[in-house]
Formats: sequence, C-alpha cells, structure tokens
Amino acid sequence: MQALVLLMQREQRLCDEAQAALQRAEDTVLRARQQRDGLLAHRAEYEAHWAAQFQHGASMDILLCYRSFMQRLEQAVLLQNRQVGLADRQCAQARRELMECERRLASVRKLLQRRLAELAQLGRQREQKQTDEQAQRMHWHPGGLDRPLPQ
Repeated sequence: MQALVLLMQREQRLCDEAQAALQRAEDTVLRARQQRDGLLAHRAEYEAHWAAQFQHGASMDILLCYRSFMQRLEQAVLLQNRQVGLADRQCAQARRELMECERRLASVRKLLQRRLAELAQLGRQREQKQTDEQAQRMHWHPGGLDRPLPQ
C-alpha cells in the first residue's frame, strides 16, 4: 500500500511539472505570436508611410533602401512565423505529455482505490466471520463465550 501511495505522489509531482511546462510553452507561443503580429503591424505601417511618400516622388537610392529594408522585414516575419510554428509544436508536445501524466496518475489512483476497497472487503469479511463465530458460541453455550466451539 505504501508503495502505491509513493507512486501516486510521484505521478502527481510529474503531472504538476508537466502542467508547469505546458504553461511555459503556452506563454512562449503567445509571445512568439505577439512578436510576429508586431512585425506585421510594423510592416503595414512602414508600407503605408512610404506609399504616401512615393506619391510625391523619391530618388532611386531611397527606393533601393526601402526595398532592402522591406526584404529584411519580410525575412524577419518569415523567421518569426517559423518560431510560432515551432512554439506551437512544442506546446502540443507538452499538452500530450501532460495528458499522458494524467492518464498514469488516474491509473495509479484507480489501482489504489481498488486495493483500499479490497482491504475494506477483507475487513468486513473478518468482522462478519467473528460475528458469526460469536453467534454460534452464544447458540451452543449461552453462558460461556470463552469456551471453544465444539469440533
């Protein structure tokens, strides 16, 4: 019984750790998406700003700088999209690990409950046997409960 209790405590600790890991993974996904969204917003603002500027004309050097910066910004967006994808996969893995921990914990709890029920049943059977024996003694020897039963 003690071994099962220790096993259950260990599994609970592992579940707690898996829950914390999932929370960290979800936080990472959120930060990665916020960073990507920030890059996308910056890109849209930059494009809008320069679209207005280009309506009044711009030199070739400015146009080349704009295109170069936009290429680097697009690369940053693509890289951040990959980071979001990686964070999503890690979060899904953490969720699977938590579910597995919870499944193991539930199995150990169920086994422990079964063992406790078996012990309770054995106790009830022992008690019933003692009650039956006592009733037999009372039936055969109404005044002497201390004497052994006839064989």
